[in-house]
Amino acid sequence: MPATPDDLFARFDALGIAHTTRRHAPVFTVAESHGIKASMPGGHTKNLFLKDKKGALFLVCAIADTAIDLNALAKILGAGRFSFGSAERLMRHLGVEPGSVTLFALINDPDRAVTLVLDEALFAHDPVNFHPLKNDATTAICPADMLKFIHSLGREPILLAFDAAGRPARIEPGPGPAHVLP
Repeated sequence: MPATPDDLFARFDALGIAHTTRRHAPVFTVAESHGIKASMPGGHTKNLFLKDKKGALFLVCAIADTAIDLNALAKILGAGRFSFGSAERLMRHLGVEPGSVTLFALINDPDRAVTLVLDEALFAHDPVNFHPLKNDATTAICPADMLKFIHSLGREPILLAFDAAGRPARIEPGPGPAHVLP
């Protein structure tokens, strides 16, 4: 059975992750969330659940206004052509419904079937805002705690920087400032 928002908040509390949640009317698209963004500080996100033609699954989490070139993204990840994952596949692997796709849904993927891709621009915002498994609320956490949550799930994200046209570049992991790889 998928985790509930209360399960998610309990995990945050156990990890010492500060979080603030605001309830609101359900929103299904980035465009519908403009009013919420205006009243909540920080970086707001868009989250894409993608499947490639080989069957591999990806969760792409980016700042809401980031352009994402799906063909260029597939190429840099070594994936086949992308399509959006079905509602059934989304529920099976991340335990959420369409409109509620979120980084936090990785709590429902203990087998790590979904590869996490993060937009480097998320780290320029404090806090960052995601749905807490349902699209009728938004939860804010700081970027360091976002990474703490990800690492608590035994995951290491793929970090990418997107240019204005939505073309990604891979970010070199490691200590110190990030470096874009050619």
